[in-house]
Amino acid sequence: MEEQNNRTKWLHLRLTPDEYQKIMKEFNTSTCRKISDYARKNLLQKPIISTYRNQSLDDFMAEMIRLRGELNAIGNNFNQAVKKLHTLHQINDFKHWLISYELEKKILFNKVDEIKKHIQKFAETWLQ
Repeated sequence: MEEQNNRTKWLHLRLTPDEYQKIMKEFNTSTCRKISDYARKNLLQKPIISTYRNQSLDDFMAEMIRLRGELNAIGNNFNQAVKKLHTLHQINDFKHWLISYELEKKILFNKVDEIKKHIQKFAETWLQ
């Protein structure tokens, strides 16, 4: 049978507000679920796993997700336009489709340029 290691001893300590804030800040960046687990690992010099969030990468991903959604919508519009092209029988219908296609093409190229600018901006940030 496994030996249980019950914790029966208490350790009380007092902290200044600054000390407390520092410990809580470090605790919040760790993967420990309880402050007692964090303090125990810290006092016993056991490894503490910290999480790290890269804000610039988070911003980049949020922007790319937004642009991906817009590009998907543009791609759907383009596919619908091509399907309509296959059903056209009159020249007037073709002219109307061509005008719509040119508008969608401009929107697509603007979004691609926007993506290029964002990628360039984040690349410059990362290379500094």
